[in-house]
Amino acid sequence: MKKRFPDEKKSPKPELPILTFPGTEAFTSWLAEHHQELSGLWLRIFKVKSSEPSITYAEALDVALCYGWIDGQKKTYDEASWLQKFTPRRPKSVWSKRNREHIERLEKLGRMQSAGRQQVAAAKADGRWDRAYDPSSNLTVPPDFLRELARDKKAEAFFKTLNKANVFSIVWRLQSAKKTETRTKRMKVILEMLKKGEKFHP
Repeated sequence: MKKRFPDEKKSPKPELPILTFPGTEAFTSWLAEHHQELSGLWLRIFKVKSSEPSITYAEALDVALCYGWIDGQKKTYDEASWLQKFTPRRPKSVWSKRNREHIERLEKLGRMQSAGRQQVAAAKADGRWDRAYDPSSNLTVPPDFLRELARDKKAEAFFKTLNKANVFSIVWRLQSAKKTETRTKRMKVILEMLKKGEKFHP
């Protein structure tokens, strides 16, 4: 029987294998064969200073997007490498503008596969494509939220202690609301949580 996992090791989550690939071609070949049958993997990526040949995160993300997969959690592994989780994109998962731009680039390069195109078509059909959120590097807190926040000094003071990931989670919740009333309700909940000193996590 053909080995499905060429470099399988014990995973932080038992259901997902830890795999390593020396480059884009190897990961592409593997994902082409297994993208429809697996729930994901932990990709072990070696650091630049390591002597081990390894696919990079950027290269792996391109391959994953072509087959309808997406990156997720990142974990430390050892001094020479780290783990990046990749899984099939869920049916209603939100899109980032960064990945939308990657898709457009990959399509022009002729690298997109049918599985990836199906995810794009579904996102365009239900509006998720147009609602793609800004990357954290371009984070902009909505002015109306800041105005409401300024009305409560306790909430405002706690908001100023949040890290970038926590702030991004708040902005994303506001940005991803489909309806005005939904956004208003979310903003109210967020302000109440901040008043209580509760954080939002990515």
